[in-house]
Amino acid sequence: MSSPVSSSPASPTHASPTRVSSSHASSQRPPSALTGLRDVLVGIAVENETETASSAIGYGLSLALSAGAHLTLQSASWRLSGDDRWISGFDDGSVAEIDHRLDRLARAIAARAAGDALLAGVVCTTETPSLPYPAVIHRLAAQARLHDLTILDAEVWTCDLDRESIETTLFRSGRPVIAVPPGHAAFAGRRIIVAWDGSAQAARAANDALPFLRAAEAVEIVSVGDAAEIRDSVPGAEFAPHLARHGVNVTVNDLPVSGSIEDTLRSQAGLFRADMIVMGAYRHSRTRQFFFGGVTRGLLRNCPVPLFLSR
Repeated sequence: MSSPVSSSPASPTHASPTRVSSSHASSQRPPSALTGLRDVLVGIAVENETETASSAIGYGLSLALSAGAHLTLQSASWRLSGDDRWISGFDDGSVAEIDHRLDRLARAIAARAAGDALLAGVVCTTETPSLPYPAVIHRLAAQARLHDLTILDAEVWTCDLDRESIETTLFRSGRPVIAVPPGHAAFAGRRIIVAWDGSAQAARAANDALPFLRAAEAVEIVSVGDAAEIRDSVPGAEFAPHLARHGVNVTVNDLPVSGSIEDTLRSQAGLFRADMIVMGAYRHSRTRQFFFGGVTRGLLRNCPVPLFLSR
């Protein structure tokens, strides 16, 4: 069930930022359709020497370029020290050598990203902390509080730093996170789905994402429910006027659940040709999500497009 909502959408522009000498002067750049985004944090954590390429870095760089925003990259290495040493199975000398190699790798990643930013004309600062767990995660969350949003890799994980980075940043920073799946190393935001269930988390996510929604060519509010709910009401319709008043070109689509909520959202993202899904994260506690699963974890494990998450 799909219905349009009248609005006057802002027309996206694609002004490239001008290189400036001061890292605090990005506000002097030309205006962008993504107004409101002034600084973006990208966080990666190097935990072994077989790290694959990060989609989050490329995504964050291209987003900063589109928005005329400042880019900060935290390229951290997980230092094996104290209770972490058992993981390696080596003596203290070997652990120190591993730490040194991981630190060098994290610094090389930061230097390469800084060079790419310079060539693109994006103002970029980097930091390369080498910290034990869980300090490496807490440092990221603390940095996230100082930026408009944080961009992280959404890898296929079971119990590693990718999962902890996303969850801790969402729960402790008070800022939104974009989780980028592999293969999405460039920002795109022409078509966006807003997952709507009427919760406080969903409302927070949609409002946090307003710069993206206003700049998008098409936004679809998607509510997923059982057949009776869809027949008796249009759950997303009450929220659509709010977005339309903000200049968002929005439609509403209420869908019966097919398999699971996350399966339904994944399928609709493909049908809508979405570049991003906006949703409230972890409506239930992390403990309940861990034992019983949930929409957030289900999508993070397998999502066809980047996820804009707020809590």
